[in-house]
Amino acid sequence: MLGKTAGGLYWMFRFLERSENTARLLEAGFRMALTRSSDAESEWRSVLTTSGSRTLYDEKYDTYTDTQVMDWLLRDGDNPSSVVSVMKAARDNARLVRTALTTEVWEAVNDTWMTLSDLLKAPVSPVELPGVLATIRKQSALVRGALHGTMLRNDIYDFARIGTFIERADNTARIIDVKYYTLLPSASAVGSSLDNVQWEMILRSVSAHRCFRWLDEQDMTATAIADFLIFDRRLPRSLAFCVKQTTENLRYLEEEYETRHPCHDLADKLRGRLKSLDITTVFEQGLHEVITEFIRDNNTLGAQIENDFRFIG
Repeated sequence: MLGKTAGGLYWMFRFLERSENTARLLEAGFRMALTRSSDAESEWRSVLTTSGSRTLYDEKYDTYTDTQVMDWLLRDGDNPSSVVSVMKAARDNARLVRTALTTEVWEAVNDTWMTLSDLLKAPVSPVELPGVLATIRKQSALVRGALHGTMLRNDIYDFARIGTFIERADNTARIIDVKYYTLLPSASAVGSSLDNVQWEMILRSVSAHRCFRWLDEQDMTATAIADFLIFDRRLPRSLAFCVKQTTENLRYLEEEYETRHPCHDLADKLRGRLKSLDITTVFEQGLHEVITEFIRDNNTLGAQIENDFRFIG
């Protein structure tokens, strides 16, 4: 496969995943801001920091209000990671690789672009936000369903899935990180009822609340929830699951092309690092520090994949 086509598939599905995960991050921030009405601005600031777009935001705005942050993350053209921006990029990449996609996948992507463009024509109010975020998640699921239901399991599928899981791992890590970045009022709140309520909101934001309750309804604690989101390979948004899937799809490419690249070694190293940790070690080393290292290593892996498979040039 041409590197340009592989890159188009990889980034198409990274952008699709990013649109959904931006919605999930916004939901986490929105829910938590409601629990911190006396200092909601700090919560919105932390959401921007976690999204990686605060520097650009600060060039345009001086305050952190709910409406400004929501508009920035959902529809602002000056933000290359806003939902509107990344969905346009996803559709552009889908057009680039149109001949590699089934009709169902192309139509799902195109329908998603048109639906979200219409939905986000005007600023979204806090009252409208939950419904808008639900639509974004639903459209993402439609594209994913078309991919799973109609595509051959070949290198096209592998590059699409690698893009999905590199992006999903990054975003799940960022949603976990927003919990401890500037969330708690003070260190004394760790382990308190407020702390546990906020962790429960994190579960809801990654659609994992019911799954967690099925497995361990009695242990709604920060330690148990963080363990679930980081290490449980049954959860399709956990860090361990995402890294496992990325590693396996890279292995399929290694077998198909009969070539091993540096990205394969990086993926194995990242997976090995996660396997060497447990939740006790994570909290001893510092949750924020461990998650920050994971985000860095995951981004390094993504860049190495681009280089090894010659997405550019």
